[in-house]
Amino acid sequence: MLENRHSFREYQESLNSGANSIIMQETKTIDQKAGSPHGRHRATGIVALAVIASRILGLAREMIFAAMFGAGRSSAAGFSLQDSFLAAFQIPNLLRDMFAEGALSTSFTTVFAKTHEKEGAGPSWRLTSLLLSTVVIILGSICILGIIASPILVHITNFGFHHAAGKFELTVRLTRIMFPFILFVSIAAIIMGILNARFVFGLPASASSVFNIVSVLAGVGLAFVFDPQADWQHPHFSERALYGVSLGVLLGGLAQAGVQLPTLWKLGFRFRWRLDFSDPGLHQVWTLLWPGVIAAGAVQANVLINGMFASEIDGARSWLAFAFRLMYLPIGVFGVAIATVTLPAVARHHARSDLPAFGKTVEESLRLAFYLTVPASVGLFVLAPDLIRIIYQHGSFSANDTIQTATALRAYTLGLAGYAAIRVLVPCFSALGQPRTPLKVSLFAIAVNITLNLILVKTLGMGHVGLAVTTSALALVNFAQLAFYLGRRVNLGPATAWLRLAGSVGAGAILCGTACLAIRHLAAPYAAQSLMSSVLALVMAVTGGVLVYFGATISMKTSESLIFRHAFLSILRRLG
Repeated sequence: MLENRHSFREYQESLNSGANSIIMQETKTIDQKAGSPHGRHRATGIVALAVIASRILGLAREMIFAAMFGAGRSSAAGFSLQDSFLAAFQIPNLLRDMFAEGALSTSFTTVFAKTHEKEGAGPSWRLTSLLLSTVVIILGSICILGIIASPILVHITNFGFHHAAGKFELTVRLTRIMFPFILFVSIAAIIMGILNARFVFGLPASASSVFNIVSVLAGVGLAFVFDPQADWQHPHFSERALYGVSLGVLLGGLAQAGVQLPTLWKLGFRFRWRLDFSDPGLHQVWTLLWPGVIAAGAVQANVLINGMFASEIDGARSWLAFAFRLMYLPIGVFGVAIATVTLPAVARHHARSDLPAFGKTVEESLRLAFYLTVPASVGLFVLAPDLIRIIYQHGSFSANDTIQTATALRAYTLGLAGYAAIRVLVPCFSALGQPRTPLKVSLFAIAVNITLNLILVKTLGMGHVGLAVTTSALALVNFAQLAFYLGRRVNLGPATAWLRLAGSVGAGAILCGTACLAIRHLAAPYAAQSLMSSVLALVMAVTGGVLVYFGATISMKTSESLIFRHAFLSILRRLG
């Protein structure tokens, strides 16, 4: 009987191998097209659209929770309920950034792409099953330990919460509820890495939209279950409603992984439980993973340090979080989209020992990131008060919350371009097999972060705005270091080309900001009439700024502007 089972298993594996070879043959042409510059630009556009939808839904999620719980002190609890929720979610969220959407996704995508390129589908699917099995064991254990140690973790990261009665205890309970979130999103990140390596970008980028939808619907519904006395018309949600919102986060993470499974199945993957810690492919993943985890840990250490400073200011966590949510929209749309498409391409270039193509790909990606994020940062800076007021100032979110959040947003915009560029550069070091370089940069940033926070927050008394300024400064310093180290390995383009780009983008951004200010000033009397008129005035200002920027850069013949002009004309031709 054992021999029959063994023979059947061999027969089944041979069928799977045959199917995988067919899939490889059919997708060879797709791989070549997707790896070309035109293919990357098209894929970037697809990812950008998916990320836009995800970020808008994420923003809607924040708007709903802001209306439910506000940002500052709650009259019912005597402290900021939103602070407790954000602090509790921060701990599993930090682990997600370190493992799931950071080092784990990057290292596995790199190894999977190279394995598929050199060995074919069979070994790459085997590696996938092996990694999924290992992740369930390791991160499942971390979740159990995290739930047990939640009081210690909250005390270390939010010692200022002890000053408000009940705030610390509530944060501990919420942390325990949301800790398993890290396991669900890690599985989702592995699946996303596989699909990206096979040049499937739209669905993985849209998976976070599913998270936002499910977490809002389930979270709001469960909030009323846990707090039936709450009144939506005049929001006065108690801390009990936060238990429902926290459970909604868990369900959203589960949905984020589940929505990608059908496409993974169509590509030919069949999960089998495997555990082999000596596997060479798994060893390559670990080799790239741990320096990345430490590097990401260093970055997250800065987040924790900022959180420690913020925990002593009631409402600061919420103001910073809501401001960063708006800044993260262009980072996600431009930086994350470009980086998602760039990583599989540079991994394949490195596998083929084609460093000139590697450098050219990174150069094009960085230029595109700067071309899009610089005007976005100017627009956000100019329109920050209007954006915050229209988006957040509803329900329990007060006018003072608007002022504090808008000021933080303006401070964040100073480093927006650096943030987006870092998203593009860090995965390139994993593709080169040099994950320790981002680690060195991140460790240096910890010392800079502590120093700047002590000066800006403690000495100069800048409060939460000082924390945002520090974050922006670190982004720019880290980008400069990463670009320097990568430029020593690959050619990122001549300095004259970068100077021309800086001149055209800088001039276009100034004109963009001027247009936004002028339209905002002219539309001010109309905008004061109602919320809808304010929204229309804001849309007019944004649209005017975008048109002026693209018109200015096209007139200056900036190469990136020609890409968008070509895409726009192509759309018009198809519609015609």
